[in-house]
Amino acid sequence: MIHLELNDKEKEILTETLESYLSNLRYEIADTDSYDFRQQLKAKKAVLMKITAALEIE
Repeated sequence: MIHLELNDKEKEILTETLESYLSNLRYEIADTDSYDFRQQLKAKKAVLMKITAALEIE
């Protein structure tokens, strides 16, 4: 496990960046024809959502 210390501004910027990327990723998943690539994108989305949730807890 990695421990990352962020100040409030860094946490805010990281959260905003992840949320923006996740929003774009949802469109990319919907527009992807390849099943395998779609599954890879969904796995990436799950990891990023977990990170975003962890930022909200702290």
